[in-house]
Amino acid sequence: MTHKEVGHNFLAKLGKKRLRPGGITATNWLIAQGQFSADTKVLEVACNMCTTSIELAQTFGCQIEGVDMDPKALEKARANIQKAGLEDKISVQQANAMKLPFPDNSFDVVINEAMLTMLRGQAKEKAIAEYFRVLKPGGRLLTHDVAYEDQALEGLLAELSQTIHVNVEPLSVSKWQDLYRQLGFSAVKATYGPMTLMSPKGMIKDEGLFGALRIVRNGLKKENRKQFKSMFTFFNQTGKDLRYIAVASTK
Repeated sequence: MTHKEVGHNFLAKLGKKRLRPGGITATNWLIAQGQFSADTKVLEVACNMCTTSIELAQTFGCQIEGVDMDPKALEKARANIQKAGLEDKISVQQANAMKLPFPDNSFDVVINEAMLTMLRGQAKEKAIAEYFRVLKPGGRLLTHDVAYEDQALEGLLAELSQTIHVNVEPLSVSKWQDLYRQLGFSAVKATYGPMTLMSPKGMIKDEGLFGALRIVRNGLKKENRKQFKSMFTFFNQTGKDLRYIAVASTK
């Protein structure tokens, strides 16, 4: 049934292009840490529709490989890349973050937004270890996920999983940073703040006024209303103290 659709797929169906917990604010912070240029070789893991990859290629002219597990998202990505005329800059393929199909020391930057939260326990470590493996020495890992500051919020995590229909495992702000250090990264730098995924101000900033209104209008259609209201209520009331975290680390 529609109301059991995975949260980010549901929002994409409503017309949301920014499917990240901290929206454009967090993504722009990550890009500022990336030291991008035309010579930068980039891997975007969980590239989804390639919104970030397209912006990077347009802004810096860098070469980008994108991977995602969802074939439907990759179809949209290929269409978006073609529409932007960037087939010579961006290529995408289906691949698992925990077993990347690239040699060691291949990339200057790995960027991964809103995916590690969805991995539990050792799966998180396995993916981050893969990012470390495919990065060149001195390469930069840029990640963007869900976090919390107050340990009392751990009780909300089960409700978050039920709301977005993904069995997620966010970490506290300090635990995210510790995890990268434990897995060999250095110069770990982070910023965090309120989640903007479904806040009215965040949606307007990420999608523009008309884009935000279109998403709300689609969300209130009969077939979407139950899940839209459930997600909107959770992120703006029950889970309003959840945070986004963006982390830049160096191999």
